[in-house]
Amino acid sequence: MRRFGRLLTALAGIMILATASAFAASESGTHAWSSDPLTLRNGPGLAYDVTGQIAADLPIKVLRCEDLWCAVDGPGGHGWTGKQFIVFGLTSTDWPGGVHPDYPSGGSMCFYTGANFTGAEFCFGSGRVIHDLALLGLDNSFSSVRVNGASAAACRDRGFQSYCERIIADQPALDPYLRRALSSIRVY
Repeated sequence: MRRFGRLLTALAGIMILATASAFAASESGTHAWSSDPLTLRNGPGLAYDVTGQIAADLPIKVLRCEDLWCAVDGPGGHGWTGKQFIVFGLTSTDWPGGVHPDYPSGGSMCFYTGANFTGAEFCFGSGRVIHDLALLGLDNSFSSVRVNGASAAACRDRGFQSYCERIIADQPALDPYLRRALSSIRVY
């Protein structure tokens, strides 16, 4: 009887650990979308076996990326997929590199360290590309932005990775994903 009790306790512990690790995997990562159906593989490349699929236009978590491949978690499984089918935006069609005829260009944008356009001000003109704000000592510094006839691709991670947003209007408080978390900017 004691053996059975120990076995039951061990099985319960294993189930709790398995559930906790699955929950932790789904909670970590960067919010993104599947722009097309995602074919999941057990490694970063076409040589790896297919492990599942995630349908298009679904929210996913990006756990990490290597070159052209990202490890993702979402409805349909966990695995590696091509980066070109992932959108880091508010919606599955909101990509900062996309063309939109109403996006203003040619002006400047001023970013502020405080909310409501307060604190230190840093202005960038059209054509300015900053792949890594840390190199300027400005990584994760900005809380608001004022637009002066321009638009910008603003991303959470350096090199225009992770969550990105196209800014086309003043924001007294940046989106929570970007507030004090902005790392790369391209001003149009």
